[in-house]
Amino acid sequence: MGLNEVAIRWADALDGVVAPTLTRTQIEDLLVEQGEALISAVRGTADLRVAHSAASALVAANYRDPIAVGRSVLVICRDMVDAVCPDRSDPGYPGVRNRSVLVAAEFATGFTGALRSAALGEQERTLSAVLAAAQEAEARRQLSEARFQAVFAGASVGIGILNIRGEVLDVNAAFGEMLGIPAEVMPGRSVAELLGPANIGHAFAQLQRMLAGETERFRMETEHRRPDGALAYIDLSMSAVRDRTGDIQFLTGVAVDVTERKQLADRLWHDANHDSLTGLPNRVQFFDRLAGATPPLGVCYLDLDGFKAVNDEWGHTVGDRVLRDVAQRLRAAVESMGGLAARVGGDEFIVLVENCDSEEYLSSVAAQLHRTLAAPLDVAGYPVVVGASIGTVYVEDRPTAVDALMHAVDTAMYRNKPGAAGRSSRRPRHAL
Repeated sequence: MGLNEVAIRWADALDGVVAPTLTRTQIEDLLVEQGEALISAVRGTADLRVAHSAASALVAANYRDPIAVGRSVLVICRDMVDAVCPDRSDPGYPGVRNRSVLVAAEFATGFTGALRSAALGEQERTLSAVLAAAQEAEARRQLSEARFQAVFAGASVGIGILNIRGEVLDVNAAFGEMLGIPAEVMPGRSVAELLGPANIGHAFAQLQRMLAGETERFRMETEHRRPDGALAYIDLSMSAVRDRTGDIQFLTGVAVDVTERKQLADRLWHDANHDSLTGLPNRVQFFDRLAGATPPLGVCYLDLDGFKAVNDEWGHTVGDRVLRDVAQRLRAAVESMGGLAARVGGDEFIVLVENCDSEEYLSSVAAQLHRTLAAPLDVAGYPVVVGASIGTVYVEDRPTAVDALMHAVDTAMYRNKPGAAGRSSRRPRHAL
C-alpha cells in the first residue's frame, strides 16, 4: 500500500467529521505530508513526537471533533502498519505493530495539546479585547460604552469585574451560567461569599496579592463545585486595570469552561492506554508500568488454550464474551495482590507481579492464575473450560532490555504449552 493510498483512506475516514477549512485536494496533500512523517515513526526511522505535529495540523484544519482522533488512530494502527509491513508473517511485523500503538498514543496526546492551545489562544485574544475595551471605557466612557457592553454581554466566555475590595461590580450571563449562579444576584457580593472557601483555593491568595499591588495579573486552572453538585473546570485569568495615576481602579477576569476539554483528555488517555474489548490496560500502559517498577518483580505471560475452538464452534461474538470473562477473572485475581493484568493482543494476556521476593512466590501466583481460569465459563448455557499456558520470568535486577525480557517470558510460555516439546514446569530466572 503506497503513501497516496494511505492518505486517501485517511481522508475518507475523516470525511463528514467536521466542515474543514481546506478542499478535498488540499486535505489529501496535507495527509500525504503528515502520513509520510507518521509512517516513518511507525517504521522506526523518525521520532514518535512527529505525531504531535500531525495532530496539530489536523486541529489547524478544523478537525476538532474527538471522532477524528479515533478514526486517525485506526488508520495509523491498520493502514500505516500495512504500508510498512504488508506481510503479517514477516518477523518484523510485531515490532511495527507495537510502534504503531505508540505512535497512535502520541497522536492522541498531541491532539489534546493542540485543542488546548487553540482554546487558550482564543481566551488570550478575548482577554486582550476586554482589557482594551475596559481601559478605553474608563478614559472615554461616553464613546466606548456601547462597544464595551457589546463585548461584555455577547462574549461566549465568562467576564467579571471586581472592585478593589474583591466585590463583584458586574458579570456577564456566560460567567453566571458557568458558576451555576444567576448573574443578576452577584453584583455587590464578595468573591469569597459567592464561591465559598472550598472553591476559592489558590485563586483567593492570588487575588489578594493583586489587590495588594504585588502582581498585575494571574492565570490558573481551578475546580468549581456548582450549587447543583456538578464539578466544572475553569481556566481563569485576572488583570488589574489602573487609572492614569497608577492606582488600581478595578479588576477584570475572563473565565473559560474547560470541563469538556479535560474530560476529552481523560478519555483520550484512557482509550490510548486500555484495551477496547476487555477494558484491561494495553501493552502501552503495561510497559510504562514495567519501566517504573522496582525489582524484584515477576512477569507472567498467558496464552489461552482452546480459544480457537471456541471461536470456531460458537463464533467471534461468544469468543469476545469469553475474553471479557477471562479479563474480569484476571483483574480480580491480580489486583488483590497489587499487580497489573493487561491484554497484549488476541488471546494473550500478561501480568506484572511487583514486590515479588522469590521464584517460589511467582510460581504460586502462576498456580493461582491457573486455578482462576480453570473454573468453567458459561457459554450459551453450556460450561466451557478455557485453560491457559503460563510462562514466568523472575527479575532480580532492573531490566535493561524489555524486548529480551518479553522474549524470555514468551519462550517460557510456549515451553508450557500443551504438547510442546520439552515441556517443563521450571521457570527461567531473568536478570538483565
